[in-house]
Amino acid sequence: MVYRILVASYANEIYTLAFDPEAPSLKLVSTITVGHHPSWLTPHPKDRSIVFTGLEQSDGKIVALKYDAEGRGAVIGETPSEGADPCAILALETELIIGNYSSGRFVAVSITTETSGIFGSPSSTIQFDGMGPNKERQEASHPHQVIQHPTRDEVLVPDLGTDQTRRLVRDASGKWVERGAVSYKAGSGPRHVAFYEDVLYTALELTSEVSAHRFPPLPSEPTLLDLIPTMRTPPPPPASAEMLAAEILLPQPNASFPTPYLYVSNRNDPSPEGDIISILSPASEASGGKIGCVAEVRSHLKHLRGMEFGGADGRWLIAGGVFGGGVRVFERVDGGRDLKEVAEIALAAPTGFLWL
Repeated sequence: MVYRILVASYANEIYTLAFDPEAPSLKLVSTITVGHHPSWLTPHPKDRSIVFTGLEQSDGKIVALKYDAEGRGAVIGETPSEGADPCAILALETELIIGNYSSGRFVAVSITTETSGIFGSPSSTIQFDGMGPNKERQEASHPHQVIQHPTRDEVLVPDLGTDQTRRLVRDASGKWVERGAVSYKAGSGPRHVAFYEDVLYTALELTSEVSAHRFPPLPSEPTLLDLIPTMRTPPPPPASAEMLAAEILLPQPNASFPTPYLYVSNRNDPSPEGDIISILSPASEASGGKIGCVAEVRSHLKHLRGMEFGGADGRWLIAGGVFGGGVRVFERVDGGRDLKEVAEIALAAPTGFLWL
């Protein structure tokens, strides 16, 4: 089977790749120009041929596209993001949730599956406030992800600027309201989160760490279980100051990969072998609530910002280097304890991925 994969970018394009595991090979099959820095992609949950992206610019814009079976896209709608630099978006059944990074603004816009008039009006708007001790990166609120809890009607927003992950639920009128938060140490900069069982894992960008919190339903408060560096041996100063954690993924166990592992991307490693993908074991009763270091895989990518699992049982991991190395696909081996590169392609400034 040949897989079609969309690639977001820090260019002006969204690319479509064809990945053939049998060859194995990666080929560029389509490109569409949509505007400045379409860095994140999210599918419509009712129709995965409809895909949304945000244009990271001061007058933020959301673009909707419709893809055919070959991965060729066409723009079917646009709407303002109601903020600046919408780097995080999440499509729910009737709403698109937007995190505007630079303006700290949370917006929910109604959506349909109609190719004409797909966007409605904003249904919820929240202006986040606050700051952190890092004067360059935390001068204001900076939402960096919007993600739905897998079993609750709750949306989480890691806020890099204020060292917290905000917890939002719907009020009686259906509007999103803030009802709690996960707090982190000052200056750590939460970027992305992942879930497994009742534990929340967070990639802390500014300190290159991963935290684990016991995460009960509201109104109960989360409890810190563990906090560890994303790498066993970070590069020495001054290079260590430039290291930034990015993506954190925890694919759910299945028949092919029954043991859960965390996969964390690191950025800006000075090694000629590129950035490290760290493989970690999740906190568990058996581990005493501690995260374990399993393996570190050199990616040959520079500034590894985004990666995503796909294919049968999540066997394949696609990742990209914004500053070099193009796009590469890795196979999970040894039950997921390691990664083996199987295909690559040169591509400009890849930032995120969506398996169609």
